[in-house]
Amino acid sequence: MLKNRWFVLGASTAIFVAGFSLGSLHQESVAHAQAGKHVFELRTYTSPEGKIGDLNKRFRDHTVRIFNKHGMKSVFYMTPQDAPDSQNTLVYMLEHPSREAAKKAWDDFRNDEEWKKVSAESEVNGKIVSKVVSVFGDPTDYSPMK
Repeated sequence: MLKNRWFVLGASTAIFVAGFSLGSLHQESVAHAQAGKHVFELRTYTSPEGKIGDLNKRFRDHTVRIFNKHGMKSVFYMTPQDAPDSQNTLVYMLEHPSREAAKKAWDDFRNDEEWKKVSAESEVNGKIVSKVVSVFGDPTDYSPMK
């Protein structure tokens, strides 16, 4: 299963952001990201069985708009084509001006009263997210997306 998750992460990045490289995850890459124009955040959400539709509905109807409100720029959203991940996985990418801006935006988002209400309402029948993986990265010098 873990092997399949890494495949989804790699394949989605290759398909939707050709040439985009996640780069090093060491502290040096954080400093490098600060020096550049912006940083990308690739996020993978796993939902409990039967809940991916609810997760997509929350993103479609509320989350993306609330992201925008807090300066979180959406790059892409996708669900894998192949099972089992097609049944429980959402992958998306955000663009932030910096890691500090990302931290502030996420803090503001989590504390947003509308988000708190939407989140609670969308989970009246149980949690719709069981796992979140977040990876920050810098575009490489050869990436078409910079």
